[in-house]
Amino acid sequence: MIKNKIKKLNLSATLKINEISQKLEQEGREIIKFGFGQSPFPVPDILVHELKKNAHQKSYLSIQGLENLRVAISNYESKKKKTNFSSDQIIIGPGSKELMFLLHIAFKGEIILPISSWVSYKPHSIIAENRFHWIETIAENNWFPTAESIEKLVLKNKKKNYLLFLNSPNNPSGQVCKNIKEISEIVKKYKIIVLSDEIYSELTFDEKYESISNFCSENVIISNGISKWCGAGGWRLGYFIIPNELDKLKNSMKILVSETFSAVSAPIQYAAISAFNNDHKEYLLKSKKILKAVGEYVFKNLKSNNVIMNKPMGGFYLMPEFINKNFNTSAEMCTDLLNKKGVAMLPGSDFGFSFDKMISRISYTDFDGKEFMSKINLNTNIDDGLITKYAPKIVEGTKRLKDWVEKA
Repeated sequence: MIKNKIKKLNLSATLKINEISQKLEQEGREIIKFGFGQSPFPVPDILVHELKKNAHQKSYLSIQGLENLRVAISNYESKKKKTNFSSDQIIIGPGSKELMFLLHIAFKGEIILPISSWVSYKPHSIIAENRFHWIETIAENNWFPTAESIEKLVLKNKKKNYLLFLNSPNNPSGQVCKNIKEISEIVKKYKIIVLSDEIYSELTFDEKYESISNFCSENVIISNGISKWCGAGGWRLGYFIIPNELDKLKNSMKILVSETFSAVSAPIQYAAISAFNNDHKEYLLKSKKILKAVGEYVFKNLKSNNVIMNKPMGGFYLMPEFINKNFNTSAEMCTDLLNKKGVAMLPGSDFGFSFDKMISRISYTDFDGKEFMSKINLNTNIDDGLITKYAPKIVEGTKRLKDWVEKA
């Protein structure tokens, strides 16, 4: 009754660990939730106000999305990238995840996934029956592929169409891609399509975000939304910006939209206009200031001879490797940690690493972002004392992890 390819799939790892954590908490256990990647910050007040104001909106909207919202997004992204996007290039979806899934369905070719990659890229490929290829990466290159490794793969069969997924800042590594320009040269040379997953782009810590679309716009589909930088994950609103050169692909996706979700919730779309038309500079600067401080706290207190990882550069993730642990799989390692210390993390195997590599992902978001944000200003020095006061579960989780590592 069930197709074999579906039988082989599991629940999304991020959603599953969230449900497990909630169940354990209901049973009375104190769980440190380092597993689920959700923004800790509140939705900006103006968006909440606009949602209330537009709760009466009940009509089906355009397949591509509300025109005023698409204009707001095109203006916002054009200013950010110093280019000129049109509203007609944009498709609005119920989260960027759904749009990525439809892209897999529409695309005829093979998928290129760097190790590490977000948990849903691979299952989408399997469901869409697209062959996918993992590309090895190393910590010294911030866990991103080299241009040479991409070219080597493509040269095995240059006649194929290829779709490369590139997510920077990255989930799960928290790293930023530094060799964007070199990758773009290979993309142009072999006419590779790139899905640039920019959902964490507004949360880049120390430098201005650099999109691969700045170097090869005709090949790049930009994916973004309001879940991470705007704290509105549960609102489910994302978007694609598709270059005019890929109009056929855009039109195919519009057909798929019309036959699946039809249109995104009208009140959400009207409210989301204010995410792009209003100034959220202070909100974003505070968000990044807190996330950087919290991430660096975990990094400096956990990193040791037995725990190796890169310093966080954006988003809200760290990706430690526990070199003194010797479990059969990283999933078994994470289960041991949850059972013994009540710390929930995701295994590296969920992100493309081999099962026997003792890597995991930490999401350092288990704190009250609204309270923390209200207690600082842009000149506040966020020291360990403030983190202990306003992110106590982060401090406790780090202590539990250190104890678990040292008792190996």
